[in-house]
Amino acid sequence: MRHDQVVQWVDRYERAWRENDAGAVADLFTPEASYARSPYERALLGQASIQDFWTTDAGATFTMTAEPVAVDGVTAVVRVGVHYTAPESQEYKNLWVLRFADDGRVADFEEWPFWPGRPYSAGGGASDEAPVEPGPTPEI
Repeated sequence: MRHDQVVQWVDRYERAWRENDAGAVADLFTPEASYARSPYERALLGQASIQDFWTTDAGATFTMTAEPVAVDGVTAVVRVGVHYTAPESQEYKNLWVLRFADDGRVADFEEWPFWPGRPYSAGGGASDEAPVEPGPTPEI
């Protein structure tokens, strides 16, 4: 992947998210993609699971900034800032670790979210499921 291709993928992701188009979000991922909302939560597996997850955010309004900070082969790291304005105001910073398939879709998506005023824990406690062992670290 090249830097500009990562920027284009992130732009499509943001557009699909902003338009509440869960199908378009799912189409950015391979059929068997994994999507980890934090490094110690059990990953969502497959486009259908990713699509179902995105329907829970319908109606949110936000601003978003994103900049790839590293691109090496099929792996990219993107620094993301999101500020929700509705239904409630919330800001967070995030790092995305993306591994792309040959067709330009993402095969593995891992978030490292941080919220102001919350403990700096990669797990975040957002899931009722038991933490999982992290997968192999992509070489960058």
